[in-house]
Amino acid sequence: MVGILLTATAACDVSSPGVQGTEKGTETGTPSAAPSTGGSAPAESDVPPATAEHPAEHPVKAPVSPLPTHASAGTATVPAVPPVLGMPWAQNQQGYGQVRPATIFNGGDPTGLVQSVTWSSWGGASAVGTGTAEYVGPGQSVADGTEARAEVVAFRLGSCAGKKAYRAIEWYFPAHGQHFDPTRYIDTCTGENHGM
Repeated sequence: MVGILLTATAACDVSSPGVQGTEKGTETGTPSAAPSTGGSAPAESDVPPATAEHPAEHPVKAPVSPLPTHASAGTATVPAVPPVLGMPWAQNQQGYGQVRPATIFNGGDPTGLVQSVTWSSWGGASAVGTGTAEYVGPGQSVADGTEARAEVVAFRLGSCAGKKAYRAIEWYFPAHGQHFDPTRYIDTCTGENHGM
């Protein structure tokens, strides 16, 4: 009699495609195993019953991240475009049209060259850097010039050819008693000398 009952139960399980594993385990009195997917699955006790049996009815929602507390509504988060140093106005120039150029060269004699420039500031009303340039003293020829530390200042923030740019540059030699003079500069958009 017992053998007949077990055979009938097994036949019912096989012939009823709608019966799920958990129902089968309930009918036979033995726990059912989760189907193997080839990967590791969470233990049955770790999965909430509602989501394990009926995932479509109870979808898991991702937590919503709040806005950063420092951001205020309506503020732009697009980073500002840094200004460039004017634009090239002659051949063989270097540094013009660039952001924080390490070399600035006017394209002519060595007195128009500043190398190894490191900028301590850039992007404000003026930019300040330090580099190496050829110093030619009063009454000296270019051939008599010597290499010296130069202070570089880019200023007159505006635009060149539609780009945000420093429109003026000057470099000077503090070790030789020189100082910044905003009336003496090169127009970085046209190459015109002012007060030099």
